Amino acid sequence: MLTLTCPCCGVKAEESELHGGGEAHLTRFGPGSSEEEFHDYLFARENAKGVHFERWRHVHGCGKWFHAARCTATLQVFGTYSAQTTEPPADLLATIREKRPGWSWRDFS
Repeated sequence: MLTLTCPCCGVKAEESELHGGGEAHLTRFGPGSSEEEFHDYLFARENAKGVHFERWRHVHGCGKWFHAARCTATLQVFGTYSAQTTEPPADLLATIREKRPGWSWRDFS
């Protein structure tokens, strides 16, 4: 079972206490966007095997949203961080690079 630590309240919670909110750090297109941009936002996701950044909500706890970095193939969790950031913290990126040589944040941004 997937276990994440909520960075807002510090509680280590199993995924049954959380709710997944999809991919993190997406550019969301609002009013005035083209149909192609909106289509791509809704349906054209990489869904790559490996390191993934996701949004999670601590439903049965503090109720706040946060981001998590994990490997979709092994469920290894690299860390969690505040949802109010535009990119993962530098120390988390360094941890991922240490455990996954050759990996780059540029592949996601």
